[in-house]
Amino acid sequence: MATRLEEQPTTDPQDLTVHVLWINAGLSCDGDSVALTAATQPSIEEIVLGALPGLPKVAVHWPLIDFECGPEQGADTFIEWFFKAERGELEPFVLVLEGSIPNEKIKPEGYWSGFGNNPDTGQPMTTSEWIDRLAPKATAIIAAGTCATYGGIHAMAGNPTGAMGVADYLGWNWRSKAGLPIVNVPGCPIHPDNLAETILHLLYAVTGASPAPPLDSALRPTWLFGATVHEGCDRAGYYEQGDFAIEYGSPKCLVKLGCWGPVVKCNVPKRGWINGIGGCPNVGGICIACTMPGFPDKFMPFMDEPPGSTISTGVTGMFYGPLIRALRSITAKTVDKEPKWRVPGNELRTGYQPPW
Repeated sequence: MATRLEEQPTTDPQDLTVHVLWINAGLSCDGDSVALTAATQPSIEEIVLGALPGLPKVAVHWPLIDFECGPEQGADTFIEWFFKAERGELEPFVLVLEGSIPNEKIKPEGYWSGFGNNPDTGQPMTTSEWIDRLAPKATAIIAAGTCATYGGIHAMAGNPTGAMGVADYLGWNWRSKAGLPIVNVPGCPIHPDNLAETILHLLYAVTGASPAPPLDSALRPTWLFGATVHEGCDRAGYYEQGDFAIEYGSPKCLVKLGCWGPVVKCNVPKRGWINGIGGCPNVGGICIACTMPGFPDKFMPFMDEPPGSTISTGVTGMFYGPLIRALRSITAKTVDKEPKWRVPGNELRTGYQPPW
C-alpha cells in the first residue's frame, strides 16, 4: 500500500525544522526507546545532528535524551513542547508513540497511563487524551514497537486494561492531515535500524524529497517486513535438507524447537541486530513472532512446534530431505575436483576449436 503526502510542496530542508514528539507513556517497558540508542543505519545521533545529506533540521523531544529537562522544571519544561504542538505552534511534527494504549473508558476510578499534568487542573493527562489532542495535527504518526502497533503483551487475553495498538485506537483507516496512514514498526523490542530508517524515510517525505513509505495491510513498511524470517535465515537450507535441531546449540533448522520463522514477517535474520551481528535465529534463538499482529496469543505456548510443522518437517525429513542430501553429496564430490583439462602439456584439452 503506497501512499504519498497530499499537496506537500518540496521544501528546502535548510528552511524547515521538523519536530519529533515522542510519547513513551503507553503500557510499555521503554525497550523500544532503549533499542533505538543502538541504531547504526542510521544512528539517532546522525538524525538529531543533521549529519545526513538533504535532511531537514530535526528537533527531537524524547524523554530518553532530554535529560536536562524536567516535566515542569529544569533547563526547559519538557511537556511544554507537546502543548505547543496542540496549539499549532510546531509545524510540521511527527508523533512517535511507544507502548500500547489502555482503554481509559473502563477505568472510572482513575487512569491507566498518563503523560504530564494538565496545567488547568493540575491532574495527570492520560496517554489517550494526548493522542486525541495531537493526532489531528500531526503530519505523521509512527507506532514504535509491537505494543504500540498491535497491543503486544499488554493486550493478550485476560488483561484488565483493554489495551490496544494505536491503529486500533484511532482506526485502521485513519489518515494524518498530510494523508498518511499510521506507520507501524513492530518488534519486541523493535529492531534499532528498522525504526531509525523509518523515521529517516518520513523526515525526507515531509520535505518532499521522497515518497511516503509503502506499507502492507498491517501498516508495516514493506521493504522491512516483506519477507519471512525463514526466507532470510541462514538455517533455511537445513530445513530444505530435512536437518532439524533437536536441542539448543545446534546450527540446524529450529522449527522443531518451536521457531515460527516460516510464517513470520521480519528481517532480523538478514539484517542482524547491531551492525549486522546477532538476531534471534542467528544466535540460536527461535522466532516467537513478536512482529505479528496476533502476538502473543496466536503463537503460544512458545517452544512448541508450530501447527503444521510436524507434517511438513516429517515429510521433509522422511522423503525429500534424504534424497536431496544424497544427490548433493554426489554433486559435492564432483564439484570438489578440478576439470581434467587443467594439466600441463603440449596438447590443448579444453575442447576449444579454432575458427580458422
